[in-house]
This record gives sequence, structure tokens and C-alpha cells, in this order.
Amino acid sequence: MKKDNESCLTEMILIGFSDFKTIQELLFCLVLIFYFITLMGNSLVLILTILSPTLHTPMYFFLWNLSFLEIGYTSSISPKMLMNLLSENQTISLWGCGCQMCFFVLFSVTECCLLCVMAYDRYVAICKPLQYPYIMNYRECANFVAASWVFGILMGLGQSISIFTLPFCGLNRISHFFCDIMPVLRLTSTDTYKNEVANAILTMVFALVPLLFILFSYILIISTILMMPVAKNRQKAFSTCSSHLTVVLLYYGTITAAYIHPNSGNSQDNNRFLALLYTVVTPSLNPIIYSLRNKEIKAAFKRTVAKLCVFLR
Repeated sequence: MKKDNESCLTEMILIGFSDFKTIQELLFCLVLIFYFITLMGNSLVLILTILSPTLHTPMYFFLWNLSFLEIGYTSSISPKMLMNLLSENQTISLWGCGCQMCFFVLFSVTECCLLCVMAYDRYVAICKPLQYPYIMNYRECANFVAASWVFGILMGLGQSISIFTLPFCGLNRISHFFCDIMPVLRLTSTDTYKNEVANAILTMVFALVPLLFILFSYILIISTILMMPVAKNRQKAFSTCSSHLTVVLLYYGTITAAYIHPNSGNSQDNNRFLALLYTVVTPSLNPIIYSLRNKEIKAAFKRTVAKLCVFLR
């Protein structure tokens, strides 16, 4: 691999946590555990929503897609990180780095859009219950999900292509454990002002706008719930929204902590550890949140286990 400043790069080095040698084995174990929980938990949600007819509703259709997204989201990062934590060779090809960024952006944008769609679904279910079957029919739900995926694919391809068509002919050490946009942009040997402005605008459109829509939806939802005359109905309405709202707070809370904070001498180290939250920890918590707080999923799990026991006999 050529490293001098006159040669263009074919590989990059993911620094990751190589400057924290004493905790690398501990990090490996923690990341592996959370990755396993993410795969098993979200796979269980996928299986239950397919096998159980009671879960064939718009809410669980969106949840199925969210679980699929979480598996892809963390799988675009965790396997390579696990390899690097145990290996001295922490290189990644330029092509591999571009693919990792593409999939990371794709899954991130799609998840932001899908969380927005799920908030709209809860709004219609609580604020317009009589119109719910007509507004959230199968065709409309499929269109919402397809639009979320299209936005994600366009963003992923657009960002990765626009960045990796720039010349990389200088430094090759990425101060992160995955190919995030800004750490990679810092390595280009040309002016990246336009790319940074474009990235900021697109982040506003596909992250901040969905968040504002979600918050507005929940203002309407909460105001509707508070006007319900029966306490039992209010409690039921709150319970149907609490899981989604918890997932939104976790997702946006960890990302905000990682990307919006004052610059300091330890900002790069802080970014890496905070990034572990939204890339590794949060995807493992989502299926637990939906399972523990959802009676229908727990009932579907019990029925599926009972059927499996009968089949094995």
C-alpha cells in the first residue's frame, strides 16, 4: 500500500479503538453480545409478524420493516468492527469503505423516514380511528414503506458516489471505527466545502424534518388522548404509542449526542464511543422495547412456541 502524499489511495485504515489497547477485548465481547441480541431479537420479530395472523396489521407491517432495517443497519458496521478489534490489520479497501458508507446512509435515512411513517400511523389510529382502515390500507402502507426505501437508496448511493469520486491522495487513516461521512471527507485532497454543505442540507431534510413531523404528530396524539373521557381508553392509547416514542427518543437521542456537541480536544474519542450507542446498542434494544411492552407480540410468541412444541412431539 502506497502511503506517500503523491500517490492515490486504494486502501484506508480504520483507527477504531486501536489507541485503547487495554479495553479492546472487552469492547469485542460487548459488541459481539449486542450484535447477537440485535440479530436474534429482530429476527424473532420478523418471524412472529410473518407467522401470526393477528400481527398482519399496518403497525406490525411497519415494525417488520423496522426490524429488517435494524439488522442491516448494524450488520453494515459490526462485523468489520469485530474483525478490527482482534486484528492488527485494520485496513479497508476504498471500494469497501464506499459500500459501507452507502449501506449505513441507506439504512439510516430509511429508518428516519419509517419512524416518521409509524408516527403518522399512530396519529391516524388515535386521532381518526373511524377512518383508519381506509387511510392506512395495505396499498398505502406499501407506498409509505417503498417511499422510505427509495429515499434511503437515493441518499446512500448519492452520498457515497459524490464522496468517493473525489481524489484520495494523502492521508489514509480514518479516525473512526466505520466509514462515516465527515471523517472520510477530511481525507480527501480537494476542497470539500460543497460536499459538507450538501451533507448538512440533506441531514436537515432527512433527519430533522422527520423528527419535527414526529413531534408534531405526538402533540396532536397527546392532546387527543387527554380529551378522552374514559381513563381506560387513555391508558390503552398511551400504551400503543409508548414503544414507538421510546424507540424514537433512543434513536434521535444517541445520534444527537454523537453529532451535536461542543468541539473539544477529546471530541474524536467521544464521537467513537457515542457512535457505539446508535450503531450497536440501540438496534439491540428496539425489539426488547416492542416485545416487553406489547401484549400482542408476547401472545404471538406464546402461540408460536406452543405450535412448535406440538409439532416436535
